[in-house]
Amino acid sequence: MAIDKAWTAASFRRNTGDLAAETQAGRPMSGIRDLPRVVAAGGGVPIDEAGVLFGAIGVSGGPGGEADESCARAGIKAVADELSF
Repeated sequence: MAIDKAWTAASFRRNTGDLAAETQAGRPMSGIRDLPRVVAAGGGVPIDEAGVLFGAIGVSGGPGGEADESCARAGIKAVADELSF
């Protein structure tokens, strides 16, 4: 699940929590949920700087998507100084 959250965040260049809200049933982008590997649930966060995508991180297993996303953001923050942005 975490790998696919990272894949989704990198592919769509957005947090998977935001994608979850935009792809609810009845919304124009709801069909995205039917694509292979797409996980529209919180926990996937793209890693970018100044519009350049470096990758993404995915976290799964917390008590809900908000906790997973918080953990992903903390992970990015923990290594931000070592990333060459």
